[in-house]
Amino acid sequence: MSSLLEPESSRRNTKPPGIRFIECTKKSNISFKSHQAIVLIVTFLAYASYHASRKTTSIIKSALDPQTPDESLQSASFLQRSNALSWVLGSGWAPFNGTHGTVLLGDLDLAFLFVYAVGMFFSGHIGDRMNLRIFLTIGMLGTGLFTSLFGIGYWANIHFFYYYLIIQMIAGLFQSTGWPSVVAVVGNWFGKSKRGLIMGIWNAHTSVGNITGSLIASYFLKYGWGWSMVVPGLMIAVVGVVVFLFLPVDPESMGVVRDEDESGWPKKGITEHLLSSKTDNEKGTPVGFLEAWKIPGVAPFAFCLFFAKLVAYTFLYWLPFYISHTAINGEYLSNEAAGNLSTLFDVGGVVGGILAGHISDRLDARAITAASFMYCAIPALYLYRSYGHISMSVNIILMLVTGMFVNGPYALITTAVSADLGTHRSLRGNSKALATVTAIIDGTGSIGAAIGPVLTGYISTRSWSAVFTMLMAAAFVAGLFLTKLVVAEVTAKCQESRGRSSGGAARSSVVEEV
Repeated sequence: MSSLLEPESSRRNTKPPGIRFIECTKKSNISFKSHQAIVLIVTFLAYASYHASRKTTSIIKSALDPQTPDESLQSASFLQRSNALSWVLGSGWAPFNGTHGTVLLGDLDLAFLFVYAVGMFFSGHIGDRMNLRIFLTIGMLGTGLFTSLFGIGYWANIHFFYYYLIIQMIAGLFQSTGWPSVVAVVGNWFGKSKRGLIMGIWNAHTSVGNITGSLIASYFLKYGWGWSMVVPGLMIAVVGVVVFLFLPVDPESMGVVRDEDESGWPKKGITEHLLSSKTDNEKGTPVGFLEAWKIPGVAPFAFCLFFAKLVAYTFLYWLPFYISHTAINGEYLSNEAAGNLSTLFDVGGVVGGILAGHISDRLDARAITAASFMYCAIPALYLYRSYGHISMSVNIILMLVTGMFVNGPYALITTAVSADLGTHRSLRGNSKALATVTAIIDGTGSIGAAIGPVLTGYISTRSWSAVFTMLMAAAFVAGLFLTKLVVAEVTAKCQESRGRSSGGAARSSVVEEV
């Protein structure tokens, strides 16, 4: 029988301990709307902590390798630049402070993100087949452990490169559990109505996590870069415990009825579902990997995200380093100041995510919105590289604008688009595809996320202008992958507009005849 028809005592065993405690204290069940609020808050905190722990490596880069200034925008002699930079940033940490320091740092990014991308595909497959609350908790505790182990290398005086490489690879594997899990849980509780706006606001966890991680890591740098890793590692472990205690996975396991106005699901479907005696297999079996790829729209958005995340993650991992090695108005910033300034990119990202979600809801056009943002990112990237060093105020304005256009489509595709495709009409109501589809789209994007930072590690040793050229090209290609979907959406809008016009003309003629 369906889980909704099981006795209350049986369903209660699947509820998180914290939910059971609250209901026991209140002596009444929590409402559907309250469950939705808990889901949004807990998943927001969960993925914000994932990104906070992920952001730390970008902050400590300038402490590990402080000796590579950006020469292309400066007119002073190399000796003056080198001395000034050494005075501000320190001597670094072997083996990253050598001639090939940026290359080694890029290799760490590649190792982390490659394992993260591969793990994403498996995480989505596993997430559709086990309790997402337990799966997410394991991932967060593992992430906290290995993020902290990276920082322990500071006190243990470890200078062996492969120690940090292996730690990053395992951390990437645990990090891959996060995104498919949180999107699947949110998708279980919210229907398509206003999904873009809701998920655009909710997706601010990415930027909030980046900002929090940057501020915390930057603050603790003065006590030693190890603290910049250990503190965020402990934070995500604590939030992992909160997830275990409070995260409700889906309405069925909680024994609550979906509310049409809040979730966007029709009442008739809910009534039929409640009265149904179908087994879980009849309601839908987990969708296979290749089958999920065949869902209309999955491949174009996945490949678009490949290039969109290449741009976004290059900024995620290298922006503080770039700022600290580029003189702004003739002056270099300290590690802490550069890390704090880089958070404005994520502030712009919050605005971009919400704006993209709202626009796509109003237009009912995800592809048009995402492609438009990607094309607008190209001039924003050019302007930031060309004029960002002129003054602090110009740098801030251009960074905010760049963050808005770069992170807007990235946020839209990884949230609302993934949820839309995971519940696509071609699945005929099968709800067991959401984590798999999410993993495919974000996993493909994460391969691009792995490539961008490692290419930056190599290319930046020659020219940061070449890095920005690569990013502009990637943004252009990302938009191109959505061309077919954009044309389809424009065609549909034109047909809809003509239909309304003809309908209005017909009504007018009827009125005249009357």
